[in-house]
Amino acid sequence: IREPGQEMKELRYFCTAGKGMEQFLVQEVISKLSACDVEHIPGKVFFTTSAGLERLRGLKSAERLFLLLKKLPPLPAPWDSGKMTRVIQEKIIGELGDWQQGLSAWLSLQQAAKESRLGPAASRRSRKRKRDEETGKEEEEEEGDGSSPAKKQDLQGSPEETPLPAQVLDSAGSVLPGRADHVSEGPSCPADVISSSKQPLVSFRVCCRCSGILARKFSPQELGRIIGMAIHKRLGWKADLREPDLEVNVHLSDAHCILGFPVFRLPLAHRPYIRTTGLRSTTAWAMASLAAIKDGCFVLDPMCGVGTILIEAAKEWQNAFFLGIDINESQLKKARENIQFSDLTSRIELMKASVTEIPLPAASVDAVICDIPFGRKFGCKTDVRIMLPAIVKEMERVLRVGGTLVLLLSPQLSAFLGKSFSREPQQN
Repeated sequence: IREPGQEMKELRYFCTAGKGMEQFLVQEVISKLSACDVEHIPGKVFFTTSAGLERLRGLKSAERLFLLLKKLPPLPAPWDSGKMTRVIQEKIIGELGDWQQGLSAWLSLQQAAKESRLGPAASRRSRKRKRDEETGKEEEEEEGDGSSPAKKQDLQGSPEETPLPAQVLDSAGSVLPGRADHVSEGPSCPADVISSSKQPLVSFRVCCRCSGILARKFSPQELGRIIGMAIHKRLGWKADLREPDLEVNVHLSDAHCILGFPVFRLPLAHRPYIRTTGLRSTTAWAMASLAAIKDGCFVLDPMCGVGTILIEAAKEWQNAFFLGIDINESQLKKARENIQFSDLTSRIELMKASVTEIPLPAASVDAVICDIPFGRKFGCKTDVRIMLPAIVKEMERVLRVGGTLVLLLSPQLSAFLGKSFSREPQQN
């Protein structure tokens, strides 16, 4: 029985990442997953690991996680749909064995997720119940005439007992959660078979992104339709746009052609412990990772908003202490709700105060992390450019010697801040 978080066989994955987040994600998969063969392109990081699902789910700088099916050179760009169909069948579909191996690996991940949700004890009971049922079937067969037709009929079952055939089955032969609504006629198939001549095993949809030359001729919807038709024709899978068993994610560009299956239903960037969202959680985590937080550190966010940076930092660095300050009472109320929801009230304190008058002694803080409002998503009533030099000086006052200051600024504010300090006279 695989315990929750237990290592699995080595598999090749890729994660999507926001602009500028690739290096954070590279460092994270190496340090947290002991990943090897790590490479990255804009917006994606590829890696190989045997880490279990809990460790994979713990990636904080990634947007989504996919099991890598294929990473190919860019497709040639024929200028009519007929030729494109042939190219897709030859290049994207290719060898059916690749799809069979990919589906088998994906099913093993879903089985591991199911066991993790049930827990080891429930998983053992499920396995024992399955063995008991199989033993009961064998005893019934021995009481019959022993002929192969009777055995075949028992394995298929009566019409009332026939397993749901159009569903994805896990490696133990159980129906994956949430797929009990797809019923069609025909015998069931083992989990390691992609299709049969009578009944498709997998329902699917294609999610396609394209850029460059291909995007000038074909829309993502057109390419997705062509790829979907090729998958149905070659693999026998059934298209289902509303509730598919499996999503085939395709990204076509002038640089590469990448196919993958999503590992989790929700993005990794989704944080179940945050009720009200503010700054994007991946960005908040990346800022905290730059702050050199250690055990016992005192960390300040003097414009904390709804508390996203504080929560991301407190979840990752569990032996540090955090203080959030904001002048806006409504923001502090949302921050308190978020902190209570994330069960971090013992480690995150909040205070109403101005960032230009932080009520702390000089040199009392180990790290200051702050998202300076610059008007794209969160604004400020006063001109931030006028206040920025005073804000930074006040942060510098409370920061201890050797401490870390991490600011999120727009390019314009960053340039303005640099000019402001460069104009100041140097003190002896």
